[in-house]
Amino acid sequence: MKLEGSKVLVTGGSSGIGLAIAQILAAKGAHVLISGRRREVVEAAAQQLRATGRRVDAVAADVTTADGLAVMMAAVEHTLGGLDVLVNNAGGVRAGRLEATSEREIRAMIEVNLVAPILLTRAALPLLRRSGHGMVVDVSSAIALVGVPFYATYAAAKAGIAHFGEALRREMKGEGVHVLTAYPGATDTPLMASNRAGPDQGFGRESAADVAAAIVQGIEDDAFEVVRANEKRMQMVALNRTDPAAVDARFAELKPVLEEAVRDHAAL
Repeated sequence: MKLEGSKVLVTGGSSGIGLAIAQILAAKGAHVLISGRRREVVEAAAQQLRATGRRVDAVAADVTTADGLAVMMAAVEHTLGGLDVLVNNAGGVRAGRLEATSEREIRAMIEVNLVAPILLTRAALPLLRRSGHGMVVDVSSAIALVGVPFYATYAAAKAGIAHFGEALRREMKGEGVHVLTAYPGATDTPLMASNRAGPDQGFGRESAADVAAAIVQGIEDDAFEVVRANEKRMQMVALNRTDPAAVDARFAELKPVLEEAVRDHAAL
């Protein structure tokens, strides 16, 4: 896909991977609209990007609500005048044992990571079709490839959005809309700030800029997927397909330390 002159919406675009994606897309000549729940934060992020001479606008909206979805789509029509790329990046997490996770937290994770991007994609499809070369980018997680203890609901939602993307890609084949799924590994973002797990527990981190650069390259290449993970995680992904019992045994060894390291990991 040619990005210069393209019209892009990035949800969760005020920080982390979303902000880094917006920065790269804008630098390549795209007109970018970033969304976020907190008006002052998302507007400050847009102003920061505009300071470099880029075309970046902001909309404050909660993608998990019907009103927020309507506000976002109105901003796309009014500000961008169409849509070539939708980046479903907004997300949230609450780690911990399932029985210690509240119903509110479970529902919040499913809403922001799965339901919201599905509904936003449905609303955006007419504009993406009209583009003639539209693309949906779903930011999933490496946890969708290897389920990690204490992330059961998060893994379910992220695996769900990955398979949603795969099915939709096939549904849209020949209709002018492509779907790319990205699987970031542990990334140095605000969402990960309360996670104390390190490389020994499978959470070796890379920068948001590096993850975003890989995703944008995937957009330009019309790729099906972008997988970001260190060598050990990629080995575990392969092993999970051929010998899942071995992965179970490895996590059994890690469980006590991992549980303590992620028990406060919350970003909802």
